[in-house]
Amino acid sequence: MKKPLWMIVSAVVLILLGTYLIANTAGRDKAEQAEGTDVRKLVEDISTGREKPQSASISATTLTVTETGNKETTYTLPENEFFLSIAPYVQQTHPCEIHSLTGCQGEMVNEEFMVTIHDSEGNTFMKDEVLKSGANGFMDLWVPRDRTYLIRIVQDGKVAEKQLSTYPDDQTCITTMQLM
Repeated sequence: MKKPLWMIVSAVVLILLGTYLIANTAGRDKAEQAEGTDVRKLVEDISTGREKPQSASISATTLTVTETGNKETTYTLPENEFFLSIAPYVQQTHPCEIHSLTGCQGEMVNEEFMVTIHDSEGNTFMKDEVLKSGANGFMDLWVPRDRTYLIRIVQDGKVAEKQLSTYPDDQTCITTMQLM
């Protein structure tokens, strides 16, 4: 028995509309979940090993976390803050632009450094503050966005100094500060 064409077309339209609504609702739920997350705390938890996703990377604007099973969630970073992860080194480094919270490894693990940061207008953001690198050899910092900074790191009489900026296209993984 043949069904009228209008019934078949109506059924197909209803199926497609239902699929569209389910897909968009799932996307909205994922976005709401990402927005309700304390991104700074999540970054800290991943950096310190309290959270152990399959992978996590942080660009100038987003944190991307991949869980087991390749479930990927993207979080928007705070509007006025920029994440910098700095791995000072003496002998060994690696090229990097977007910091991998789960993969990057610096040379100087769990060591203390004296850090000073001035912005391009002469304001002091941090002065002679003692910061300790983590088990990955990186020091994580949150600084104001859309500025240029002069960062000075000192340890045992050795100094590294670099000008860095925090604009949307800037790198978050700093592996070019050699202590000399």
